[in-house]
Amino acid sequence: MATDTRALDGSLLASILSDEVFQPASPRSLEETGLTVSHVESLVCKHLSLVGTISGREIANRVRLPFGILEGLFQGLRTRQMIVHTGSAPVNDYYYTLTQQGRDHAQAALKACAYAGPAPVTLIDYVLSVEAQTIRAEAPKRDQLEKAFSDISIDANLFEDLGPAVNAGAGLFLYGAPGNGKSTLAKRITMCFGQHVWVPHTIIEDGQLIKVFDAAYHQEVESSQGGIIQATEHDPRWVRIRRPTVVVGGELTMDNLEIRHDPHSNVSEAPLQVKSNCGCLLIDDFGRQRIEPAELLNRWIVPLENRVDFLTLSTGKKIQLPFEQLIIFSTNLEPRDLVDEAFLRRIPYKIEIGDATEEEFHRLFQLYCRSFGCEYSGEAVDHLITKHYRPDNRPMRRCHPRDLLSQIRNYCAYNDVPLEMRSEYFDRVARSYFTAVIAKDSHAPGGHRGRSC
Repeated sequence: MATDTRALDGSLLASILSDEVFQPASPRSLEETGLTVSHVESLVCKHLSLVGTISGREIANRVRLPFGILEGLFQGLRTRQMIVHTGSAPVNDYYYTLTQQGRDHAQAALKACAYAGPAPVTLIDYVLSVEAQTIRAEAPKRDQLEKAFSDISIDANLFEDLGPAVNAGAGLFLYGAPGNGKSTLAKRITMCFGQHVWVPHTIIEDGQLIKVFDAAYHQEVESSQGGIIQATEHDPRWVRIRRPTVVVGGELTMDNLEIRHDPHSNVSEAPLQVKSNCGCLLIDDFGRQRIEPAELLNRWIVPLENRVDFLTLSTGKKIQLPFEQLIIFSTNLEPRDLVDEAFLRRIPYKIEIGDATEEEFHRLFQLYCRSFGCEYSGEAVDHLITKHYRPDNRPMRRCHPRDLLSQIRNYCAYNDVPLEMRSEYFDRVARSYFTAVIAKDSHAPGGHRGRSC
């Protein structure tokens, strides 16, 4: 990439590329990758040491670099007696293996850094990719929201509040009683934006490797075209994924927000906010982490303001990375009880997710009946509400229809009877479900409000 392109302001770059499909171009030379010859040679030798004998094209496939780039590198390694031919391979290729000198080099390289995956991309190329794919450049409208939420029940008034927040791409609080679908809403919000983005397997800066692609959070999208054709169209060091929704709850610690270095492998792992770039980062059960809310929020005041984050490599070098995701805080506590006014200004949208109405409760049962393969019975739902909700003034949580139908399904399967919505089935499962799940909640007004799953 040209130097003047790299120096473009992030917002300007996003505006230029927002109407185009970003795709990392396949490098035509080793110089275009931004990697040194010695780094790629070490990576090739590592792969050969792990598999023994392999063709040149298979090495290229493992290193994720075009075969044409590596041909000259193979010749250089042969000249220095690091690798040798063991036979001819199809399509003007050879099978390679390491010499003793090559094995010594590979062992030294593995000892210095155990990474033997796809070749990394440079930090600057990753930064530009995030700026080009930012969700802030999209501003989804009503049509996109309606499509993303088409198969779930959502209150019309809530939809009107949620729409502008998603359109702005700004942070938001979703608060209200547990079990009302805050996490589900957060995951659907990601679907309002462009469906796919590109992320690198690994990035390199100052000689340090940072793994970005994570199968736990990134869902790879298979191309409709074949592997060879696909490899010629884009840089194979990158992966095409669905826009990520990274969800973390009470297990979140400050270490999760920093680059984590493994001294044994000498490989680092990107923090959660980097893995959620170009998508959504949901902090679920906010306020119940093992760290104080103020400590967590103070860590993010500058990134939320400037859309960049400063992280430290294992070498001590500070690097600047994009902070380009929609951050959603989900909590069953009042936001003003958790954070101060200064931080709330940086999270401009605070949306309360209330309990379902009786009408919505019926709609939820209808939706779940379709997924459970069960015929809907309005009379059975009326019986459930009349007997198990109204007398105890029990709140109707949006998770209840799913959970109750799940227990009815289990009961019917155990007794080898057809799955049906019957009043007596609701009586049976409600007795155990509400006894185990509903309890006095010290956070509810007067300490008597129900607490749901």
